[in-house]
Amino acid sequence: QVQLVESGGGLVQAGGSLRLSCAASGSIFKITTIGWYRQAPGKQRELVAAIRLGGSTNYANYADPVQGRFTISIDNAKNTVYLQMNSLKPEDTAVYYCNADVVLVTSPRHNYSYWGQGTQVTVSS
Repeated sequence: QVQLVESGGGLVQAGGSLRLSCAASGSIFKITTIGWYRQAPGKQRELVAAIRLGGSTNYANYADPVQGRFTISIDNAKNTVYLQMNSLKPEDTAVYYCNADVVLVTSPRHNYSYWGQGTQVTVSS
């Protein structure tokens, strides 16, 4: 019922930048939280950054390792979230997944969580 389509991953040298995009579509009444997680080989999936949509004010939070280097933003009209990643490090190499908590048009009393397919980010040293 909801699709999350990520784009923008790739290979970049250390110190470089990438911008990830995640477009949400489907039977969306509203998005309550949307953000990015990542999973490196042999490691657990971890939160990178997320936005909680609060009506007139959105609240963003970041994992400590990316604080000050990554910026999350949202285009509400397009249901699209972006992750601007600057000063990339080899340790940022991972598959990045978009996640959204969504209230559906068909089920307005519940939140449902959806994941995208993931996009590979590789940072070379």
